[in-house]
Amino acid sequence: MNKELEHSFVSLLEKHQNIVHKICRIYTDNYDSHQDLFQEITIQLWKAYPKFRGDSKFSTWMYRVALNTAITLYRKSKKTINTQKIDDIQFKIRSEEYDETEELQLKMMYKVIKQLSDIEKALVFLYLEDKNYKEIAETLGISEVNSRVKMNRVKKKLKTLLNP
Repeated sequence: MNKELEHSFVSLLEKHQNIVHKICRIYTDNYDSHQDLFQEITIQLWKAYPKFRGDSKFSTWMYRVALNTAITLYRKSKKTINTQKIDDIQFKIRSEEYDETEELQLKMMYKVIKQLSDIEKALVFLYLEDKNYKEIAETLGISEVNSRVKMNRVKKKLKTLLNP
C-alpha cells in the first residue's frame, strides 16, 4: 500500500480513536481485553480501509467495522479471542492514554448495558454518541423505523434494569 493511504488511515484513526475505545469499553471487562479488542479493531479497520469508498462519513464506516469486529469477537469469546500482534503492522499509532477511572453512575450504566444483547448494545452506544436514527440505521444495516422501535424497547429495558 502506498504511503499516502497509510498516512491518511493513521491520521483518521488517531482523530477518531475514542470511538474504538468506547466500543471496547462496552464489550470488555478489563484493561487487557480492552487493549486486545482495540488492537483487533485497528487491524480490521486497516485491512478494510482500501475498500472505504467515502460513501458515508469515515466515523460512520468506522463504527460499523468496529462494532462488527467487537460483536464477532464477543460471540467467539466464549471460546478464545485470537488476536494478531500489532507489531506485525509497519505503521505506529500515537495512542492517547486510556483513563480507567469511572464514576459510580457510569459504572452502573455500563453494568446494565453489558446485560443487553449485541444489537441492543450497539444501539445504545450509537444513541449515546448522539447519532440520529438515520445514522444508526445506516451503521447497523437496518431500517430507520426499525432502529426507532428497537431503541424504544431498549430504553424501557434499561429503565427496568436500572430501577428493578
